[in-house]
Amino acid sequence: MRAHTWLAPALITFLLALTGCAGPSVDQYQGNQPGFAPQEFFQGDLTAHGVLKNRSGDVTRYFNATIKANWKNGIGTLEERFEFDDGEIQYRTWTLTPTSDTTFDATAGDVIGTGTGATAGNALNLKYVLEVDYNDSKLALAVDDWMWRVDQRTVINQSTLSKWGFTVGTIQLVISKTP
Repeated sequence: MRAHTWLAPALITFLLALTGCAGPSVDQYQGNQPGFAPQEFFQGDLTAHGVLKNRSGDVTRYFNATIKANWKNGIGTLEERFEFDDGEIQYRTWTLTPTSDTTFDATAGDVIGTGTGATAGNALNLKYVLEVDYNDSKLALAVDDWMWRVDQRTVINQSTLSKWGFTVGTIQLVISKTP
């Protein structure tokens, strides 16, 4: 019996480590205001300003973006234009399809499959796989995209990009509704 006394503490430590990797739940923001309804915030013209960081946390790129957002027959379209500090311009068009009052599916040309999103309180969490160009090939990165609405015109966004469970970069940005 004594030979296995290490097993219980090791198992508890292992289980705690696993739950620590699960990350936050969008539900923990349920009581926060102002509420984040994608159909309301992503409407009209928006701007975004942000940075891309490598896995060490060093800023590697800066960008500004414009977003034209609208909803028709309950389906949202976000047309994004990114301009990076090195002159590169990227475009992405998102289609957001509600699946309930607080969840939606999200697709875009460079997203593999369908992303899933959920909202609660002032938070929105979107998970998807993004295909990016890397060293003359394509690389699939898992993206855990978090947005928090801080007032009627402003959302703070943080995206964690990972490959095989390891963080390879992050993106921080501010999205503002154009008055």
